[in-house]
Amino acid sequence: MANNIMSASCPSRIVLRRIGARWTVFIVNALEHGPMRFTALATRIQGITPKVLVETLRSLEEDGLISRTVFDENPPHVEYELTELGRSLLVPLRAVREWAEEHVPAVLAARAALRPTDAT
Repeated sequence: MANNIMSASCPSRIVLRRIGARWTVFIVNALEHGPMRFTALATRIQGITPKVLVETLRSLEEDGLISRTVFDENPPHVEYELTELGRSLLVPLRAVREWAEEHVPAVLAARAALRPTDAT
């Protein structure tokens, strides 16, 4: 039986929820060029709180999109990296990012058209 995304019971919805989660796009894009430590990710992704970063990284690891490597050093450190599955997500995310960058003026104009201006 083929997946039907419009069906409430379709398992594909789990994947779409992960991809559509607020910070997933930013984390996947940040990891595009190789592994990063937590603090580097937090610095690169402006506006994300440490708590949300931890939660999202755990979810992405659970879904097989990133791997977490703990280095037994003093002090110990952890690096996050896209898995092969996670890297495959870069192509569609790049298309969405390019669409957003190209169409942001039209979206902002549409928003402005619906908001009444202050008459002074």
